[in-house]
This record gives sequence, C-alpha cells and structure tokens, in this order.
Amino acid sequence: MNFFVVIRGPLGVGKTTVAKNIAEAIGAEYISIDELLSKKKLDRIEGRIPVENFLLATKSILPRVKKLLKTEKNVVFDGNFYNRNQIVQLVEELPFAHFIFTLNAPLAICIKRDSQRKKSYGKQATKAVYNLVSKFKIGRNIDTNGKSEDEVTNSILKTLR
Repeated sequence: MNFFVVIRGPLGVGKTTVAKNIAEAIGAEYISIDELLSKKKLDRIEGRIPVENFLLATKSILPRVKKLLKTEKNVVFDGNFYNRNQIVQLVEELPFAHFIFTLNAPLAICIKRDSQRKKSYGKQATKAVYNLVSKFKIGRNIDTNGKSEDEVTNSILKTLR
C-alpha cells in the first residue's frame, strides 16, 4: 500500500529529524517544504509567508509525488503546514492513503531548540509559527515534550504499520 505522510508542527519541535527518520525507516522519499520554498525563492518576504507561496511550492512537486506514489514509493513531507489549505491541497490532489501527524511541545522548548540550531529563526518567528500551527488541529497529535526523537519516530512508525 503506497501512502504519504505529513509531519507538521512549530519551529524547533523536531519535525525534520523525525520526518527523515521515518523516511529512512520505511524507504520513503523525503520532501522538505522549507527547502522547496527556498529553492523556488518563495520564502523571500517580510513577515509571514503567504499561503499562495506554499500552494505554489506544493503544486510544483505534485507531478513528481504522484509518480512516486504510483510506483509504490511512499513520501514523507516535512513542514510547518500552518495553513490548512496546504494540507487540503495535498489530500485533494494526491488520491492515496495518507497520515498526518502534528508534533507538539511547549513554546519555551521550541524557542530553546530553535536557538541551538546553526540557522536560528529567532524567538519572534518561532512564537509566530507556533501560534499559527496551534490555530487548528489536524491528524494525530503527538506530544514530544520529554521524549527523544527516536521515541517520537517509533510512535509514528507503530501507526504506519
């Protein structure tokens, strides 16, 4: 059964590490929405990235993702997904089974983890994205507080299997 997985959540919650771990564990293609936005220069704005930019970035990879899913290669998406329309676009455009996971942690932990990165987005950006992600619930919520990235990965893998 081919499927795609969406790993969403605020900055600093551990999405990228968990998404890459899952992709490796299930032999899936890993796709970073942040990298895609950057590559297409859709992240070069002041303030919040508009939903249109996310939709354009996602639309640009849909043909490739459809081809992967049709050839029985699973796909793992990693991103904040703070616009519900991004997720709706994926679900509507990709007629395949899918799983959505929202990783959660207290804001203070996300700020601390972001500050320890090579490329920190800063306290204000982390708080803004945290608030946007928290505006709506979708998929299975996973509390990452006090859990290792391996524990979070294994929790998700149990659901996928």
